[in-house]
Amino acid sequence: MNDLLVGKGARRWVRRKDARPEEITAAALELFVERGFANARLEDVAARAGISKGTLYLYFANKEELFKAVVREVLVARLVEFRGQIDRFQGTSAELLRLVFKTWWERIGSTRIAGIPKLILSEARNFPEIARFYVEEVVRPGRETLAAVVRRGIDRGEFRAVDAYATADVLAAPMLMISMWRSSLEPCCDERIDPQALIAAHVELLARGLAKD
Repeated sequence: MNDLLVGKGARRWVRRKDARPEEITAAALELFVERGFANARLEDVAARAGISKGTLYLYFANKEELFKAVVREVLVARLVEFRGQIDRFQGTSAELLRLVFKTWWERIGSTRIAGIPKLILSEARNFPEIARFYVEEVVRPGRETLAAVVRRGIDRGEFRAVDAYATADVLAAPMLMISMWRSSLEPCCDERIDPQALIAAHVELLARGLAKD
């Protein structure tokens, strides 16, 4: 039973020792990536986190809310953090492009988090609410962040005048390709790609293509 603190006739809940929200979301991320949204069960998340299913429900009302919490913790928070880095960056816009991809690879692309886009693309039609949530909180802010990098280069006279959003989509394309490849094809095929080599080639092509004559 939960411990209670009583003061002036009011009661408030105190977190149980076995209630660990960060461990719940970490376990959920692993299971969502391994099994997909449809096949991930809350009782399995609880077991992997080392807690009871009842404890999990103290924090998350259902699987959809748990998934949203995972996405906000591992993707949305990183987008907010990275947007701040962009705003503070002092180097050239070509250098910022390289930082964008370096950070994405280190914080997302090389981790389990990279499996989330594959989950969304494969299950969006069956779970449209989850897809809409992902577009609203990840895709649109991410696209806006990349467009901000492009606009920065244009405003500073470093990049040619291009469509910032179309260019942002071009920037994002290899990120999605790497995520899908590592989560879908690589585990079952002998064919491999070198993500860092692909990123380096992509950035070099973009930097040269965007450079103002």
